[in-house]
Amino acid sequence: MLAEQSRADRFLSLTGLTPDELRASLMERGTLTAVLDFLASHEPDLLAAADALGIKPEALVAARARLGA
Repeated sequence: MLAEQSRADRFLSLTGLTPDELRASLMERGTLTAVLDFLASHEPDLLAAADALGIKPEALVAARARLGA
């Protein structure tokens, strides 16, 4: 997600996280939820992330659903 600078800047701006804070909290449920919400809210980002991970976009959306509210 952070590979593209404009996407990274948008995400960090929206969440208020610094890059170091993001890295440190990647395994936390709240951070995972925020990342997946961010990707799902903008289809080009969702498609790019899915492509980079070698998975279908639906898998990312399903992962978000499994995390719950």
